[in-house]
Amino acid sequence: MQTFPILITDRFTLRKLSKNDSAEILQLRSNKEINKFLGRKPSKTLEDALNFINNIIENENDELFYWAITKTGKDKLIGTICLFDFAEDSKKCEIGYELLIEYHDQGVMIEAARKVIDYASKTHGIKIIDAQTHKDNQSSTKLLQKLNFEIMEDIVENNPNLILFRLTI
Repeated sequence: MQTFPILITDRFTLRKLSKNDSAEILQLRSNKEINKFLGRKPSKTLEDALNFINNIIENENDELFYWAITKTGKDKLIGTICLFDFAEDSKKCEIGYELLIEYHDQGVMIEAARKVIDYASKTHGIKIIDAQTHKDNQSSTKLLQKLNFEIMEDIVENNPNLILFRLTI
């Protein structure tokens, strides 16, 4: 893999995740509000967060891009956004994201997502980006609709509570 891509928007810098992000990753992965729509086991300790970060760092390649979202000029992680599950033959991948509660409703994720979508399209030739969100996660649904993702009729395998959204670029 080449150097990890740092992406910059008007207000934010999307950089590589680091071990120094463990306190914020613990906040993200242990917060009940953030995790209520995610089917994952919450992190309980800094060690859990560090293990997650180490796993991401070890598995980063041209098939996984996992950015820490920071305010430009500050290094503190306020959220994450990732591209994964690349299908080279169909020029398709999936996007995922999460944001600390105190940064919700400030336009952070739409700005970060637009930059990541642009990167995926221009750098990797991606034509289709999928996203899955829980049927009750109105914030995520609204974000995806603002980004011009369309609801797909496909059932998300093994989980009737998830809705599949698709962006065709």
